Amino acid sequence: MAIDTLPPLREVIARHNLSARKALGQNFLLDLNLTAKIARLAGDLSGTDVLEVGPGPGGLTRGLLAEGARSVLAVEKDPRCLPALAEIAEIYPGRLKVIEGDALQVDPRAHLSVPYAVAANLPYNVGTELLVRWLTPAAWPPDWSSLTLMFQREVAERIVAAPGSKAYGRLAVLAQWRCEARIAMSLPPGAFTPPPKVSSAVVHLTALPEPRFPADPEVLSRVVAMAFNQRRKMLRASLRGLHPAIEDLLREVGIAPTDRAERVPLEAFCALARAVAAAR
Repeated sequence: MAIDTLPPLREVIARHNLSARKALGQNFLLDLNLTAKIARLAGDLSGTDVLEVGPGPGGLTRGLLAEGARSVLAVEKDPRCLPALAEIAEIYPGRLKVIEGDALQVDPRAHLSVPYAVAANLPYNVGTELLVRWLTPAAWPPDWSSLTLMFQREVAERIVAAPGSKAYGRLAVLAQWRCEARIAMSLPPGAFTPPPKVSSAVVHLTALPEPRFPADPEVLSRVVAMAFNQRRKMLRASLRGLHPAIEDLLREVGIAPTDRAERVPLEAFCALARAVAAAR
């Protein structure tokens, strides 16, 4: 079923010679019904600007616009994709702006009305770094209201993981401290061209008005990074450089110094961050 008057994506890719490049982390999703479904996962976009990273030939871009996004700002590093995106802009006048550049270096805020939504089939090689940046802005609540992001299934599971699981780590703590996070959709390798070696999943994160538990963001980030950087060690060892009396601080907030990071729930990490900040 067509979602607009443009040709199918396979035809667009063939006409513009857009073979996916591994160096850019590209895996194109060609089924426009799927891209429209992903766009719907972002919620009602009718009064919302959307930031899209790595649109490629524009499958998700077309889905977002067809589903009613007020405007889409697409940041694309690959200049080969720009002509295909320009064709989309022509049939959605004034609703698509394309910036050629690296999403890690482009500041999109001047082109978007706050709060905006983020929706992207993220390039595998920069997805996690972009997520961490979105989760750790200078002030909270952030400029964005929601993130609807495609990741490798393994990364998606790390974002929503619960304490005690092997997937639980820094990403889970950072995401769940300030967001509602859920896996909204799973996709097999065969949905993409070329097929990646792993399955993928769409994660939907909604920004909370304020963090679930009080903590200084920089202190919490440091505590969590040190704890999970040596996750096989007991906390009294992995956090030794944090404070001379780290064992006392751990006991003070109800964490056994012999515990390992993967057993510590979010609330306890926040309590430890507060205790460390107070002890300085």
